[in-house]
Amino acid sequence: MQDADATAAFYRSLGLVVIETSYLVQVYVGAQMINFHQPSLWQQESFTLRAPEATPPCGDLCFVWGGSAEALKATLDGARAEIIEGPVPREGGRQAAGTSVYVRDPDGNLLEFIIYDEEGERAG
Repeated sequence: MQDADATAAFYRSLGLVVIETSYLVQVYVGAQMINFHQPSLWQQESFTLRAPEATPPCGDLCFVWGGSAEALKATLDGARAEIIEGPVPREGGRQAAGTSVYVRDPDGNLLEFIIYDEEGERAG
C-alpha cells in the first residue's frame, strides 16, 4: 500500500477489524486476514516475502457479502467507495451464481463484493 492511514480508514469504514503495526495494516474479514505491507517494508530490497514485482496497486480481492444489495450500497456509500462496475452477474469462487459490485480502495486495489444467489450453494 502507499497510504496506510487512508487504507486503514477505508477498511474500517467497511466495518472490518483493522490492526496497524509498524510494518503492516492487517484487515480481518471473519476468520481470514489480509496483510497490506507498509511502504517502509515493501520498499526494502531485503524484503522478499511478496511477489517479486509487486507494487501498489496490485491487489484483486473478492469478498462474499452476506447482506442485501441495499446494505452493501449503503456501506460502500459510507466508505465513499465509487462503484466502477455492477451490479453484474458473476460466477464466484463457490462456483455458484451471484451478483458482483466492483470498487477500488484508496491505493487503487480492485475489490469485488459478491452476493450469492440461493445462499451460494455449489453448482453441480
